[in-house]
Amino acid sequence: MFEKRLSTIESAERGGLPPDAPVIIDVTRLIWRSWAGTLPTGVDKVCLAYLEHFGHRARALVQKNELRLVLSVKDSQRLFALLLKPGKTFRRRLLAMGPGSLARALLERDVSGQIYLNVGHTGLHAPGLPDWVRARKLKAVYLVHDLIPVTHPEFCRPGQDELHRQRIRNALASAAGIITNSRFTLDVLEGFAEESGVVLPPASAAWIAGQAAPEIVARSTLGKPHFVTVGTIEGRKNHILLLRLWKRLADRLGETTPKLVIIGQRGWEAEHAIAMLDRCPTIQPHVLELRSAADEDVAGLIAGARALLMPSFVEGFGMPVVEALHLGTPVIASDQPVFREIAGDLPTYISSHDGVKWERTVLEFLGDGPERLRQLAALAGYRAPTWATHFARVERFLATL
Repeated sequence: MFEKRLSTIESAERGGLPPDAPVIIDVTRLIWRSWAGTLPTGVDKVCLAYLEHFGHRARALVQKNELRLVLSVKDSQRLFALLLKPGKTFRRRLLAMGPGSLARALLERDVSGQIYLNVGHTGLHAPGLPDWVRARKLKAVYLVHDLIPVTHPEFCRPGQDELHRQRIRNALASAAGIITNSRFTLDVLEGFAEESGVVLPPASAAWIAGQAAPEIVARSTLGKPHFVTVGTIEGRKNHILLLRLWKRLADRLGETTPKLVIIGQRGWEAEHAIAMLDRCPTIQPHVLELRSAADEDVAGLIAGARALLMPSFVEGFGMPVVEALHLGTPVIASDQPVFREIAGDLPTYISSHDGVKWERTVLEFLGDGPERLRQLAALAGYRAPTWATHFARVERFLATL
């Protein structure tokens, strides 16, 4: 059923959006993330990619609760430039331009018929969103990254399941079209719509791309073999499996224990993992936690690793898998449908619950065993998803709306 629906959607995607077609893009998430100065998540990277692609013909929307303001073209361009290169003076520059921009935005402008892009889930839970979209005759297009808080609430903060249900309900009620980051996410979304008794709006699954790697990547070695995992330290990422594994390795190998590099900020529902990072002396010499890092440093650490480790319980896409394969680094991952969708049979798949097999496989990847050599040979023909392909598909889809 899914394949039939997708082929029907694809057959309708002809032509492209006119290059001068006006677009409104929601940048609220990028503003507060830049204000906080945090390491960009996968969702943040998608928001930035959309801003880079559509920014030259777009106006910015900023929102707070039920207040939504569309900035002027000039103010939007100033804000876009700031968001694409925030720097250390971001807060000061934003405060300087804020009052005037917001005051001018209060002057209502006709946005009838324009495409409104919200690709960061920002404000989708607000009760007044569908009425706001209808009142302004906007063609709202939302990018749905996942339905994890609905399908796996045990890995999210309390209350996030109902909050996300409201986001998805509002999206289904007000969208002219929906984009998903994977076929897996679209399939889950279709199931949610059916269970809710709601008709799914026109939809298109378009793979997102990883961070563009520098032209020259300096492989980091750290003086000893290392493995790397990338992602916010949260329950569903299953860092605890890796930390327990590294404790066993440290007990067994001592000073010859490989390094585990954890790249990501501390999140939620991961108290045990965080406690081990802070208070387990056995693993501390062998684990490097990086809560922020420059893109070139992340690329170097991935490129120099024996493998990327992704033991997640559930994912909507899995951008680090794409980035690692693009850099020629083998991947050991949990056996998730979306990983098989985006990476095929390239990675080595292990159940996210099988700590014994994870340990055995990590030890094998310390050397050049047959499974690691298999991946290295197969990686020569790997072609990563690109933003150019993503946006070509998205542009064709938007033109049908």
